[in-house]
Amino acid sequence: VVCTTDQRREEDNIIDYIGYPTRIFPIGRLDKPSEGLIFLTNDGDIVNKILRAKNHHEKEYIVTVDRIILGNFIRDMGNGVPILDTVTNPCFVEQTGDREFRIILTQGLNRQIRRMCEYFGYRVGRLKRVRIMNMYLDMPVGTWRDFKKEELEEMYRMIGDSSKTI
Repeated sequence: VVCTTDQRREEDNIIDYIGYPTRIFPIGRLDKPSEGLIFLTNDGDIVNKILRAKNHHEKEYIVTVDRIILGNFIRDMGNGVPILDTVTNPCFVEQTGDREFRIILTQGLNRQIRRMCEYFGYRVGRLKRVRIMNMYLDMPVGTWRDFKKEELEEMYRMIGDSSKTI
């Protein structure tokens, strides 16, 4: 399933797959070869409040790379990496295996994690988003569910002071 709302260009798009009775759209995106948690909503204000980097809402990923992690890779990834004519914000990075690490971002540049890894000569083999703010991935691939009342209340509390504009 492709994470797009463009039903004309992508036959296997997320909107058709879900088949929700009202118009919904994704909050953010996942690259085509990526997998994991994505929010769908009909509330345009919540989209911007969650996505704006200045609001510092966390997105957590598990990343597997093509070779053994060596040297200062983890530290250097966390300090910020020059990509796309900018330097990424400092972030939390923790090695979890010989070729695997966990990273928590508060910004969402295009293909950010892949580009950060490429800067240091690594290629991403698997990238999985496991958390957005207070919501952890707790379902099998290809399934979906509505937010629980408590989850939604906590999310609205977290975005209460967030700006919806740049």
